Amino acid sequence: MGFVRKQVDDILLFTIPSFTKTGLVKHGFTSRRGGVSSGHYSSLNLAFHVGDNPDCVRENRNKVLSIFGYSPDRLVAGEQVHGSQVYVVTAKDAGKGGTSLDTAIAGTDALITNNPGVLLSSYYADCVPLFFLDPEHKGIGLAHAGWKGTVQEIGVHTLKAMSENFGTDPGCCLAAVGPSIGPCCYQVDSHVYQRFAERFDYHQNFFKIEAEGKWKLNLQRANYEQLVRAGIRSENITVSSLCTACCQDIFFSYRKDQGKTGRQASLIMLAGES
Repeated sequence: MGFVRKQVDDILLFTIPSFTKTGLVKHGFTSRRGGVSSGHYSSLNLAFHVGDNPDCVRENRNKVLSIFGYSPDRLVAGEQVHGSQVYVVTAKDAGKGGTSLDTAIAGTDALITNNPGVLLSSYYADCVPLFFLDPEHKGIGLAHAGWKGTVQEIGVHTLKAMSENFGTDPGCCLAAVGPSIGPCCYQVDSHVYQRFAERFDYHQNFFKIEAEGKWKLNLQRANYEQLVRAGIRSENITVSSLCTACCQDIFFSYRKDQGKTGRQASLIMLAGES
């Protein structure tokens, strides 16, 4: 089973059945529907760094966070620089990046925590959202995996950080690969192909030749295979079949919108109070 649609008033969310079943977390992946932004950012843009009116972003975030029963002073966001840095979030980090980009955690593309009541967030318009939940040790994580982050194995780094900090056993961990640009729409050149070929001897599993010097890249498959090879059981990984570039009525897409667009968010928090 993939992600499940959840409509809350005018906001459309996508949730992970295996995560919901545990009762340990509140979580979701947003769509572009239900916000107040206009133009290229219509309507539920949740990112400050794309050129939207910051007041609209704050209002959009307030609308989404009200579903979780919290305000932005509990939200944590990273800068997202397409790297592999993982940050361990504690209660003192609550609010960093919640109401402005200036306070986001610098140089960070993945967040983990075992503190209840702290809402982790990450932002997307084609890149791959990765979700992690350790139901045994009650730890959670999010990772932002564009092609550069995928080459650097940001998901594997996130899982390793959870193991080191929370005692997470990959074999007991739940994970999910969220809506992102699919192989149907993601054509890359020889530079990107070579970066993967140099790093992974199994890269042919997620590349398909399209034309001379052009390949279709399946980023979802690449991240899924990395997580399986890192020890997460295949049956514990939920993979969305939704392509953000195909579903423009539902999602922002950097590639389809030619770079001028908003961002969806992945959100997760451990239930309870910190």
